[in-house]
Amino acid sequence: MTTPKLPGTERASNSPRISAGPRSRLDVGTEPDPGFGGRWQLSISSLSRKGGKRKVPQQRHAGAALEPFQRRMEESVKLAMVEDTVEYHLFLIPDESRDPEKHKEVLQKYIERIMTQFAPMLVSYIWQNQPFNLKYKPGKGGVPAHMFGMTKFGDNIEDEWFIVYVIKQITKEFPELVARIEDNDGEFLLIEAADFLPKWLDPDNSTNRVFFHRGELCIIPAPRKSGEESWLPNTPPTIPQALNIISAHPEKILASESIRAAVNRRIRGYPEKTQASLHRAHCFLPAGIVAVLKQRPRLVAAAVQAFYLRDPIDLRACRVFKTFLPETRIMTSVTFTKCLYAQLVQQRFVPDRRSGYRLPPPSDPQYRAHELGMKLAHGFEILCSKCSPHFSDCKKSRVTASPLWASFLESLKKNDYFKGLIEGSAQYRERLEMAENYFQLSVNRPESSLAMSPGEEILTLLQTMPFDIEDLKKEAANLPPEDGDQWLDLSADQLEQLLQEAAGKKESESISKEKEQNYNLTQVSESVKSFISKVSTHKGAELPREPSEAPITFDADSFLNYFDKILGPRPRESDSDCLDEEDFECLDSDDDLDLETQEPGEEASLKGTLDNLKSYMAQMDQELAHTCIGKSFTTRKQVESVSQNTDNNSDEEDSGTGESVMAPVDVDLNLVSNILESYSSQAGLAGPASNLLHSMGVQLPDNTDHRPTSKPMKN
Repeated sequence: MTTPKLPGTERASNSPRISAGPRSRLDVGTEPDPGFGGRWQLSISSLSRKGGKRKVPQQRHAGAALEPFQRRMEESVKLAMVEDTVEYHLFLIPDESRDPEKHKEVLQKYIERIMTQFAPMLVSYIWQNQPFNLKYKPGKGGVPAHMFGMTKFGDNIEDEWFIVYVIKQITKEFPELVARIEDNDGEFLLIEAADFLPKWLDPDNSTNRVFFHRGELCIIPAPRKSGEESWLPNTPPTIPQALNIISAHPEKILASESIRAAVNRRIRGYPEKTQASLHRAHCFLPAGIVAVLKQRPRLVAAAVQAFYLRDPIDLRACRVFKTFLPETRIMTSVTFTKCLYAQLVQQRFVPDRRSGYRLPPPSDPQYRAHELGMKLAHGFEILCSKCSPHFSDCKKSRVTASPLWASFLESLKKNDYFKGLIEGSAQYRERLEMAENYFQLSVNRPESSLAMSPGEEILTLLQTMPFDIEDLKKEAANLPPEDGDQWLDLSADQLEQLLQEAAGKKESESISKEKEQNYNLTQVSESVKSFISKVSTHKGAELPREPSEAPITFDADSFLNYFDKILGPRPRESDSDCLDEEDFECLDSDDDLDLETQEPGEEASLKGTLDNLKSYMAQMDQELAHTCIGKSFTTRKQVESVSQNTDNNSDEEDSGTGESVMAPVDVDLNLVSNILESYSSQAGLAGPASNLLHSMGVQLPDNTDHRPTSKPMKN
């Protein structure tokens, strides 16, 4: 079979993401089941994407004219959020009124402590676009001053979930902090746990309800009745209200076990998982790029993105290389993330003949290294071509000039960041360079007008960092082995496992041959009957629940009210005797089925009405039995022999005595055979039959019978 590829097969405008969970980011050639994820995903149908990119959800707000202007402003800001961007806010509780300058100083110290304490796991991480960062954000519009960060994760969704893990750990290490995180989809944590959300929670009332506190996910509930809980507002809370509720009632706002488990399952494995997301490959690169990557490994992401998002104007700079000459190429080992490597390796590109980059034949063992090096060199050349070599010297100032650097470096030493390395050694200097780079990007970020672009940073390193090509060639002789890239191709079993993990299953539930032979098809019919018996609303149909999850309740008054609405009010007694027998038979008798309470004459009339109705239905069945519609159904086998001259016994047909020669239709058999026929026609792809059965927890065995199937027909 043709195996699907990981991200990077096409240009960024249509690049897919692979991810597990109800958030519907698994692109396998079909649209996700709209019912998957429950009411939440049905309500935010705008999560559907075109070309791998998500649209900003257009959330509805009933009674917007009555809402505060502040809330409408917050909504407009959310709609204007940059695509593929995650925002995170850290608030300090209790948020008592204090001097703004002192409060700013306190928050600045928290930023320094957080970034220092989590530096060991953040320093070496390769981000797709922007790193994790925190800065002070002053209070505005009723939102108190807090710590704020924003990261554009682009095509690598793992960056976003790594940030979720970091935020969760921050609130665990600092219990006095409360965190809120969202992206341009809104409350994506709720989307991940969509199958387990309470019925009252939907996109319209979820604003300012979801937080991390003490390392746990919290959801501020809504009161069931107005004024039932004095500490719960009837409308979505404001940020100050939410902080007060979290501070006063931390135990009552804890999210349910199933919701927390769904989110924890998505971030399971961090921070060790960050190493598993890396890929090391050999590349034939110019010596200048090798030297730059030794000092700034993270710049590989900017180079890959520059090549991946190239346009004809960018390629003009690559007709003749001015910065990275092909004559200086040497073999080296480059560390990518799997997303970056997939984006680079699956791009088809032929270099310009004037560039000097020529590739060996595809049969050459080092063809892949030459191809990767050529593509990466084009990315670095594009970055450098976008900036002037005479850029402002004010951007070249070292981070050591910052007043925060000394305390930051001291905190790193206390947290054993240097692992006991001798100061001044090569490994010590390498880790120190990484720390300086991390400090500049995440702790002491300059204003955008003064920020150094990747191209300027590359040119600065080339101007200030001497390197010896001969030394680099000696290192090329002892390169570590590169990683295998078999993970780029997904087998059918791996794809099935990804789909099952996305559905919340811990492990594969493949059915063995023995189970296939003993598979009970009554499960299909029983599940469909259970589904049909459920009540549907304007929000969609409720999926069948396990008996333990949904206890049976019966409200007699509601039951009778439903019947009154459907059947109409009970017929009133009339003094008129003008009703003839035909009109009387047409009266609805469903409200008066208790024959014991009727008068003898009324009882006989009602019984006659029911007998007439049965007679009409029997005549209709007899007429349809010999049509294509009647023959399309499978009937039950009769014990008694059926007369062959059915068409000639018209008197028996018209009698309506119930002695029908027509065998009754086997509803269950017809239901199962139709579903199996629909399932077989899907040929292993997604379709209505598999989606319906999957939503009800029914898993059919693989169809090993490739012969054409047809339903048994009754002649």
